[in-house]
Amino acid sequence: MSLPPDFSAFRIHSDDAGYRSGLEQATLDQLSPGEVVIRAHWSSVNYKDALAGTGKGKILRRFPLIGGIDVAGEVVASTDPAFREGDAVLTTGCGLSETRDGGYSQYVRLESKWVIPLPAGLSLREAMILGTAGFTAALALFRMKENRQSPAHGPLAVTGATGGVGSLAVDIFSRAGFEVHAISGKAEAADYLTTIGARQVLGRDALGTTRPMESARFGGGLDNVGGPMLVSLLAQTTPYGNVASAGLAATAELDMTVMPFIIRGVSLLGVASAGTARDVRDQVWQLLGNEWKPRHLDTICTREVGLDELPGVFDTMLSGKSFGRTVVRVD
Repeated sequence: MSLPPDFSAFRIHSDDAGYRSGLEQATLDQLSPGEVVIRAHWSSVNYKDALAGTGKGKILRRFPLIGGIDVAGEVVASTDPAFREGDAVLTTGCGLSETRDGGYSQYVRLESKWVIPLPAGLSLREAMILGTAGFTAALALFRMKENRQSPAHGPLAVTGATGGVGSLAVDIFSRAGFEVHAISGKAEAADYLTTIGARQVLGRDALGTTRPMESARFGGGLDNVGGPMLVSLLAQTTPYGNVASAGLAATAELDMTVMPFIIRGVSLLGVASAGTARDVRDQVWQLLGNEWKPRHLDTICTREVGLDELPGVFDTMLSGKSFGRTVVRVD
């Protein structure tokens, strides 16, 4: 397949002229090195993308770079025999929009070691409704189950439940056979959360305790908020339950005692999706395409935008007004 002389890409700069981002024309020889070139069809918007695109977080380690930590598309050229022209593939994290050019581009060049063949149960668009958010949620459950989490421990709490990671976690955990209690400060979202799989929808006051230990209420859960809510969730987790930490929407601080760990044997598991080992990455994506595939992807995908609409999406997300998942139409 012949490649175009140039194409559209959303590039981020930081130089003497200031921090800025927007659509530009790019060429293939300007892209980061790699064995696989894909024609991108879909990407997504994550909180990390909003921080990178606006400069409100120190995400990029060099400039300029094309933004977008997720991408899904079709292989158009490859020097690695594991990938052939026409293969449907995806990549999430793995340094995209951090140390190398990312997915907000009509063409993307990738290192083959991070290219994932599209699971049979997913379309390219569905893969990007999931994206880093869905992979993070599924990785959290994968880690909890590795540590012997089971439905018998009790319901799993999900904080920040209306966000991308939270919404997909509600659906994925429910699909995997767990009772899910969604924690959200958005009372108007109760119907949405029950539709996508929450058995109960609780206000933030459910995790408002400041005592080091409370009556056990949850089997564990996924926290996207950090700070006092994570402390309270740990204080209310049943013996040998697991709590996965995947976000810091409120704060990165954690002020607590060790009592949940040494009295109830509760485990706090970190979830760092960007650099996940390849073998684990493959397993998690296979689960997402099969028995853990969310049932309500079309409901969770609340917005579809083009590359030129990204700045407005970033502002909405950073102001705390985003809801569900936003996919990016790259074509």
